[in-house]
Formats: sequence, C-alpha cells, structure tokens
Amino acid sequence: MKIKVFDFFSGCGGTSTGFAMAGMEVVFGLDNDPDAAATFRANVRGATFVESDIREVKVDVLAPLLRGKRYKTLFSCCAPCQPFSRQSRAKTKGDPRRSLLLEFSRFVRRWKPDYVFVENVPGLQRVDGRAGPLSDFTALLTRLGYSFDVKVVPALAFGVPQKRERLILMAAKAGNLEIPAATHGTSRRPVSTVRDWIGGLPELRAGATDPADPDHRAATLSPINLRRIAATPEGGGREGWPKSLRLDCHREFKGHTDVYGRLAWDRPAAGLTTRCISYSNGRFGHPTQDRAISVREAACLQTFPRKYRFSGILESKARQIGNAVPPLMAKAIGRAYVKHASDA
Repeated sequence: MKIKVFDFFSGCGGTSTGFAMAGMEVVFGLDNDPDAAATFRANVRGATFVESDIREVKVDVLAPLLRGKRYKTLFSCCAPCQPFSRQSRAKTKGDPRRSLLLEFSRFVRRWKPDYVFVENVPGLQRVDGRAGPLSDFTALLTRLGYSFDVKVVPALAFGVPQKRERLILMAAKAGNLEIPAATHGTSRRPVSTVRDWIGGLPELRAGATDPADPDHRAATLSPINLRRIAATPEGGGREGWPKSLRLDCHREFKGHTDVYGRLAWDRPAAGLTTRCISYSNGRFGHPTQDRAISVREAACLQTFPRKYRFSGILESKARQIGNAVPPLMAKAIGRAYVKHASDA
C-alpha cells in the first residue's frame, strides 16, 4: 500500500525529496519561511502546501486529505533545531522554538498516522533531562500505542559525504520498526567523499556564477581572504599562514580550527551549517579553487539532485541547504518505512 507523506517544517524539501526517492508520495508540506516554501513548491510538485507558523494552523487543515483515506500515512517533523544545538546560545526555556515538537504532537494526537518520523540535532534528547520535548513526545507515542526507535546516526552511514550526526526517531502504529543499518562505511562500500559529489562541476572564481546554473554561484571574497585561501592547502587550515594573514583573535586562541579551512577531495566534508558558503564560517573553502563552495556544491554535499533549484538571495539559499535533511539519508530511512508497509 502506498505511503503518503505529510511534511511538517518541510524547509526546502530535503526529507520529502528523499522519501519520494524511496517510493512514497508527498501530499502535504508546511513551513513558515517564504524562500523555503518557494523552493519546496518549485521542486516537490503536486503537494498541498501551507505557508504558515504551525502554532497558527488548526489540525483540521488535513481533513480533506485524510478523511476516508485508503492509504498509509507518514507524518514527518524536522522542527528548527537551533535551541538544541551545541552551537546555540539561545537555549533558554523561553525560546518559542522549543515547543514546536509539541505543536506537531497536536496533529499526531488528532490523526494518528500509520508512521511518524522525527529528525533533529543530537542535543534534543538531552534538553531538560527527563522533562524535555523529546521525552514528552515519546510518552505521547507510547500512550497512543506506537512502537518506536530513537538513535543518533551519522549521515556518512547512508552515503552522505559529510560529517553530520542527527537524532532520528522512527515510529509505527502497528508492528516494530527499527532505524536501518548503515549502507556505507563498510569494506564493501566506503563512505562518500567530496570528490564523488562535486568533482565534476565547472570551475568558478569567487563572486562568479556559472551561466548554465544560477545556483552554481560562489560568494565574493575580500582581497585579504583571497590571499588567505591561496595560502591554504587542500584539506588544510590557517595553521600555515604567514603572520601577515593571521587574525588578531586567532593569535592566541587555538580553537575553531575549521574556520578558513579548505575541504579535502578524498575525504567527507565537514558538517554543513546555515553559513555553508562562507569561507570564514567553517571548513567551507573549495579543495583547490580560491573561493568558498558554491550554493550548488553545498547542495550536492547535502545530496540534493543537480537539477534542484533554490529560491531567495544567496544567504537564504545557504540557510535552506544547511538546515535540510540530506535526501540520500531520507531515502535510506524511507525505504525502511516502505518495507515495513509492504510486509504488514
């Protein structure tokens, strides 16, 4: 039986794209970011989309899609993760984003989908000890009769060329469901690398755009940053710079070693962030060209299809990509749902 996906906090469509690759049908998306909404609509065709804050959306918005249903349903929730990130400075109990998983709970409680998927940063399960949003949500799933599996998994395990760990929850209304085993990182199938995903893209200068692909665009670099990246070897960082190129704040401080770094061709990328096209905000320098990676290269390292198009200004596109669930990871997880449904 076909599984139809309802993608809450859909962002630009990473989860939906991966689930569609796994054989599911995406019928609904919800997000309040206008650029992400435009990207989703342009790439995930045929789905009903609600561009709104979930706190202002009534559960009955789904009624036309769910009443009298003759298919299995999956509710997906990839709520904004910044309050739970190790890098976040906004971990106060007053941050309204902390309640978003519980807002999603309203829809689960009302419609009781066949399957539930939650993705977030690993810090979600550690917030407030036993009284955090994840424990509240799993308690609800237990009361409603779901079985579930929760793990922190590396994206590398599913072919994503990136050192990125995510908290994954998979739940089923009937029968047991387990997070799938790794498909990569074994002797038979090694992890993916930067070269595997961006090695064939056209060369660019800093600040330039490929005329054949508006998303293969690199941010401009200042003259001193051009000199800095020219002095940085493939896979290296600022440790070899001459004193004239060093920042005052780095003369004594030894941390944040990834900033101003280059990626290495034959290793996975660093974990992409919402500033993944900024040379000064992480190891986001191109392995050999004197520039930061382009929007297209960042999207490829997140395993988006080459034809995927992003809406908004350069910084918004980077934010959408950095926030996305890698489609290849979602595909592997989606296949586990599809198999469970076919075996039922």
